Amino acid sequence: MLKKTRSVHATRESEMESTRSEMFRKLLQRDTSNPMVLYSLGNELFKEGRYAEARDNLKLAVEHKPDYSVAYRMLGRAHFELGEDAEAREVFERGRRVAEANGDLQTVKEIDVFRRRLEKRGSGEGS
Repeated sequence: MLKKTRSVHATRESEMESTRSEMFRKLLQRDTSNPMVLYSLGNELFKEGRYAEARDNLKLAVEHKPDYSVAYRMLGRAHFELGEDAEAREVFERGRRVAEANGDLQTVKEIDVFRRRLEKRGSGEGS
């Protein structure tokens, strides 16, 4: 019985995630350049493991709002997951500068963590 309960719970979580990304897609239809909605959709797609779609939406978010530091962090992570290391490095560097300019120290710290992971992977330490 416990196994069945877990399976039902996992199915409900998956349906909720799909519903969340669909909700953001519908919101995006109203305003295709809304950086908050683009970020939120990209974030949900990232959680679903749909990194290429996440990257595309997050890239639009920073294009429409160039000072959106958390969007840079997630965009860099999407590039990282896709193995696009040069792009990830560039986005993290730009995002770190934006976060510093915004006084967003938590995002600076988080970007630094991902930059170190990127460096380790590039040097073969993470293999």
